[in-house]
Amino acid sequence: MEQKAKAVICREINQPVVVEEILVEAPRGGEVMIKLAACGVCHSDLSATNGTIPFPPPVVLGHEGAGKIVAVGEGVTDYKVGDHVVSSFVSMCGKCRYCQTGRPQLCDQAGKAATTLPDGTLRTRDLAGNPLNIFSGCGVMAEYATLHIDNVVKVDQQMPLDKAALIGCGVMTGVGAAVNTAKVDPGSIAVVFGCGGVGLNTIQGSAIAGARMIVAVDTNDGKLEMARKFGATHVVNSKNEENVVKTILKLTEGGADYAFECVGLGEIAAQAYGVLRKGGTAVVVGVAGPKDMTSIRTASLTFGEKTLTGSYFGSARPREDFPRLIGLYRAHRLKLDELISHTYTIDQAPQAFADMQAGRNARGVIIFE
Repeated sequence: MEQKAKAVICREINQPVVVEEILVEAPRGGEVMIKLAACGVCHSDLSATNGTIPFPPPVVLGHEGAGKIVAVGEGVTDYKVGDHVVSSFVSMCGKCRYCQTGRPQLCDQAGKAATTLPDGTLRTRDLAGNPLNIFSGCGVMAEYATLHIDNVVKVDQQMPLDKAALIGCGVMTGVGAAVNTAKVDPGSIAVVFGCGGVGLNTIQGSAIAGARMIVAVDTNDGKLEMARKFGATHVVNSKNEENVVKTILKLTEGGADYAFECVGLGEIAAQAYGVLRKGGTAVVVGVAGPKDMTSIRTASLTFGEKTLTGSYFGSARPREDFPRLIGLYRAHRLKLDELISHTYTIDQAPQAFADMQAGRNARGVIIFE
């Protein structure tokens, strides 16, 4: 069952995305075809269009999708037609050292499936018959997509798919950074640098974990106002501060227990580390450019017993954590409705990317049905 489908494609680096019809092949062994209901427009997709993340064009974008299975390939037993699923941009083989030790976000297979399915092949081509790469093994910014089952997670059919889609990247990354990676504890102080989609979710993750003081830092007053709605108790516009580290050290009366860099800049990672008190942990969540560097005082690691670490995909165990996040949403503890600033049709995808680049959205979502 081959499907024609509209898809959002990066044809050239530093050029606007295009929407065109493509062909999506039927699933082979270990694969499923999904009819997408929604896909989040994530900054990582933008990074693929400007070359920050090296995904060779042409590439079908999208990794934050949710939809219904319409076909299953040979040997697939855990999924059936009609199941609701969310894409996971990290492929989880279940067999490598990292999967076996409970760290599937670091799965060896994921690196091999950056622009293809895990076996190195593609199910996508344009109408001229030319192959199209897929973003992070997914390519779900399209009406249909064929994915390996290692890149999908089944979710409750009662969960609205437009909200479920957000779990597949930004929400998991942000909430997971606070809850899984840093393990924010009740009564602690957290500082979050950057209040985009991931930053807002790091803020609400810190709130869910029970932090008593959450300081949001950004250069955009509109984003800082949004941060308050997601749990920030204090906000700092770093554009107005001569030395933002000193300002936060004073505000927190000695420093934070946890600090998060959610922008993707080495300079800000150093600031996050700089606002820590003794024994504190700084977590780099943002994806920096390949040549970006961070500089810290080495002795402070020893004498202050501080930690500087990274968080990839919120240190997620998707098949456990996705349902957990849905449970938090249903308990009215996780804000997903409030996260969606604007919805778009697939034909409006270029505008969705322009709005994201201009900082107008917490999260834009493309709705397919």
